[in-house]
Amino acid sequence: MQTNKISKSTMTIAWVVVFGAMAPLLDSTMINIAINNLVSSFHSSVTTVQWTVTCYLLATGVAVPFSSWLLNKFDGKYVFLAGEVLFGIGSVFAAMSTSIQMLIVARLVQGFAGGLIMPLLTTLLVQTAGAEVMGQMMATVGLPMILGPLVGPVIGGIIIKFASWHWIFWINVPVVLISIILIMWKMPHYPAQDRKAKMDYVGILLLIISSSSIIYGMVNAAHSDSFNNQTSIVTIVLGVVALIAYIGWALLRREKAVLPPSLFKFASFDGAGLGLFIAGTVLNGAMLLLPLYFQNVRSMSVITSALALLPQGLGMLVSRSQTGKLTDRIGAKYVVLVSVLITFIGTIPFFWFDQHTSYWLIGVILFVRGIGAGGILMPLMADAYTGMRSNQIPAATIGTRIIQNIGSAFGSALITTAVTAYSNQQVKIFEQQLKAGHFNVSAAHLQAFTTTHLEAIRTAAFQQGFLMVSVAALIIILPTLLLTNKMKANK
Repeated sequence: MQTNKISKSTMTIAWVVVFGAMAPLLDSTMINIAINNLVSSFHSSVTTVQWTVTCYLLATGVAVPFSSWLLNKFDGKYVFLAGEVLFGIGSVFAAMSTSIQMLIVARLVQGFAGGLIMPLLTTLLVQTAGAEVMGQMMATVGLPMILGPLVGPVIGGIIIKFASWHWIFWINVPVVLISIILIMWKMPHYPAQDRKAKMDYVGILLLIISSSSIIYGMVNAAHSDSFNNQTSIVTIVLGVVALIAYIGWALLRREKAVLPPSLFKFASFDGAGLGLFIAGTVLNGAMLLLPLYFQNVRSMSVITSALALLPQGLGMLVSRSQTGKLTDRIGAKYVVLVSVLITFIGTIPFFWFDQHTSYWLIGVILFVRGIGAGGILMPLMADAYTGMRSNQIPAATIGTRIIQNIGSAFGSALITTAVTAYSNQQVKIFEQQLKAGHFNVSAAHLQAFTTTHLEAIRTAAFQQGFLMVSVAALIIILPTLLLTNKMKANK
């Protein structure tokens, strides 16, 4: 079984498209580092400033369903170009913001542009490369997705330390300008798929309400450290009702729906969708947990905790190219299966790690985790398109992107809520025991005893979080059974 090679011209187009996605991916990770600086700069509260992140996520969710219709009506090259220009405009206004309200509006513009760019990134490359080299192509697409969460916090930390938060947005401007030049110079035209296609207004509206409500409910749960709050419950229920309404609408509209039900007849699309949803916990949940673990348990600074994650990034880069080639050669099934097992092996030791564990051991385990994590997302994304016609690809991209967005929000909220809830519960029990005199500690040693015990609770809470991530990695094995097995087909 020979692996098909990607032509140089196709690879050039791929890198142009990937470069266009770098600014949105880096920006979405850098903003988290700047939260405290934004609070002091605008004399605002953390709750208000968090809207700069939440609004970005919600605007991204709103934009995703539009990408398919835009590709039907307009040249894909110009749609991608418009997304870049819009992101650049949003970045300039964000950098020039004189109030938190102005920054939130600018982030809405950035989020909408990012919501157009990311689905287009996948769709245009699928149309350029063809199904036989999708694994390698997705490995290329995956580079900014891997580097963004790893490099973003480091760059953001350096900018905050030596400049100001404004430069987190100003830095996007030259990147966007170079991207615009490359798109106009090197990117081919992607003719409109169906100029007569009518926008499925009802379907798009229902998908926007569904995805935005669920994402908002999840984000609110993470902020309030509990799923059991009225806002989260109401918005998540609204999202589920809108999703059920969409299913009914799509069954009536069939192929005219923005996300046709016929896509779910492809087993690989179903397996990829379920896998991408669970991967939100395995990848996004862990990427949220690890920096906090280094900061809160091992008392590292923001920059050093970001640098501590580099072994995982190196592991991802090591597995990236081989993952793509293997996916094209043997199919996604066994690539994802082996990858989730390696990810489990690289995550479960954190259940026993504490503040005294040698960093060298942690670094080795993170490297192993990176090798596994680098082989989950790309094969799942590549296999989602197996067996599909070219005109089904934009709709499939919308489906996988919405699932990814909701899965990411769910994974982050689940891990954040679980860790905080465990910590709060154990602290409450400890305080009750302390008040009841369960511990025979002298007054002179009480403060040191309390500090040590609270540190142990904090460590145990993170250990519970890593256990959940490890279990989620094993659960991905189930949808993996629906993925493509080319070894069986080639016998």
